Amino acid sequence: MTTLDEWTSRVSAALGLDPSVLDRDAVLDLTKDVAHGVARPAAPLTAYLLGVAVGRTGLSEPAADMAELVERVRALIAADPP
Repeated sequence: MTTLDEWTSRVSAALGLDPSVLDRDAVLDLTKDVAHGVARPAAPLTAYLLGVAVGRTGLSEPAADMAELVERVRALIAADPP
């Protein structure tokens, strides 16, 4: 188990979340794109906003819907880079 795996497991438990519904790679890839395409401080803020959006939708399959939300954010970066 890597440090990232262990940390994800610990934080998920502390927040009462099921770590199996997390698409960690999608979040990390998106934050990388935001950090390089927008600004470094925008990356954690975007990850937070993505989490709020996924949580608010009350979706039964968050991974599928999260992928759609990730693509929306990527489209913003591509359409109007700062």
